[in-house]
Amino acid sequence: MGSTRFTCVGCGKCCNDHHVPLTLGESRQWAADGGAIIVLVEAFMGNGLGVDPSQLEHARRRSIRVRSGQADAWVAITFAAFNAGPCRHLDADNRCRIYTRRPLVCRIYPMEINPHIPLRTELKDCPSESWQQGPALIVGGQVADKELAGLIEQSRQADRDDIAAKAAICARLGFRVTALKGDGFAAYLPDMAAFTQACLEAHTAPGEQEWHFQLADSELGARLASLGAAVTHGDERCTLIPLRR
Repeated sequence: MGSTRFTCVGCGKCCNDHHVPLTLGESRQWAADGGAIIVLVEAFMGNGLGVDPSQLEHARRRSIRVRSGQADAWVAITFAAFNAGPCRHLDADNRCRIYTRRPLVCRIYPMEINPHIPLRTELKDCPSESWQQGPALIVGGQVADKELAGLIEQSRQADRDDIAAKAAICARLGFRVTALKGDGFAAYLPDMAAFTQACLEAHTAPGEQEWHFQLADSELGARLASLGAAVTHGDERCTLIPLRR
């Protein structure tokens, strides 16, 4: 295997029209700074439907087990900075105004967090010159920089540590519709005052709630229903974002 080089050239493209995944602590800070949060939910069945078997362990470690109708499911919840257009912290010179306390994912970019997703330079917004200079990012299929590797593991661990609290916050907000992993995401834009209050009260959240699946693929919906899962035609607060095929 060869090596992949990278350097940021300051084009600002990665700071436009990207919903940046945040840790729970970062989500609270983002809300406190006046930013908006988008909640993205996906789940797979207890029997593994919706996730590649090779990715099952990773998927379970960042999910929480829930009930859906008569079946078990595993729900993963992402809180992300809602950026329609430029990030609210990007200045006129494409510089980050919160650079020293920017989110983990921003520090890790352009690397992937999911260990099963390889870095594909052609899918990144960075111009070609970004990949023609700078230090080696990947050597022999491994992350070359130990500090960067540590940040990636820190982000993965936060996913595992935060999931129970995220589920409790969703329960407080009444969010209980999910997409099937691999089919899309169920997206919510919560009222930020309610979101902040739910974060404060997460430790006293109601008991386990039942989750319902909404599917972009009607055949998948019928298959889930046959397995005993609760399937819905939607929630007015929720938008289904199908995955690009």
